[in-house]
Amino acid sequence: MPELPDIAVYIECLERRIVGETLDNTRIGHPFLVRTVDPSIRAAAGKRVLGIERIGKRIAIGLEDDLHIVLHLMIAGRLQWRDPGAALPGKRGLAAFDFAPGTLILTEAGAKRRASLHMVRGNDDLRALDPGGIEPLDCDAEAFAAALTDANHTLKRALTDPHILSGIGNAYSDEILHRARLSPVKMARSLSGDEMARLHEATRVTLTDWTERLRAEAGDGFPDKVTAFRDGMAVHGRYREPCPDCASPVQRIVHGAHETNYCAHCQTGGKLLADRALSRLLKSDWPRTLDELESRARPPV
Repeated sequence: MPELPDIAVYIECLERRIVGETLDNTRIGHPFLVRTVDPSIRAAAGKRVLGIERIGKRIAIGLEDDLHIVLHLMIAGRLQWRDPGAALPGKRGLAAFDFAPGTLILTEAGAKRRASLHMVRGNDDLRALDPGGIEPLDCDAEAFAAALTDANHTLKRALTDPHILSGIGNAYSDEILHRARLSPVKMARSLSGDEMARLHEATRVTLTDWTERLRAEAGDGFPDKVTAFRDGMAVHGRYREPCPDCASPVQRIVHGAHETNYCAHCQTGGKLLADRALSRLLKSDWPRTLDELESRARPPV
């Protein structure tokens, strides 16, 4: 799922292309995409774009007459910038927004259709789409700590909960926790003052660093390789590959469709975090440390 750095760069690239331009037409490829009825998406035709903003992981395109087109890309939604009047690309094409300089196309890979478009009028209806998490790059250490400890969740859950922090998902939460040297299953209220300070700093540095990297990668073009698995990530998507800091194999825990990657040496004191499904199967046979894992992996002499 595109997260804060990806969305921020999408918005910067769109601002250069469509702010001040008139939306001539909107072509909808799949009716499921549009989740609102009033105002109609047809009301956007002929309206000039006044601004674009991020609301959590959503992109809100502000138009004249206090109208807003709000896109949620979910897991597999992506944006493309094409020549004026470009055709929707087959089964993946969900919508096309036609401007004089070019066409913005929304696609979604896979069979499941989760991306959404809300058409709203007025600031109140726009803000109603905001889950309410604080902005991680704008809050100070005190506000960050207060948000994370308002309820006692694991750090992985707290970082990715849009009601707590805005714009962070599975990928960058893994990177943040690795930089902070904290376990993804550590409880938020158990953090010491030093650990909370490390987590706040790691959050700011990780998100800022990756926004700058993606901005440089896009350059004057448009982001065309938006993915959760990027070269240069420390642990996310790097199961069994060496940690860049200690060379220990990156580990993972899988809960349903969600995967968490971490370095046991750097983050959990060498302890492996048991996957729930595997824990039920293996019970006492589940290795508890990296050393135990490595010894089990060795062939018998």
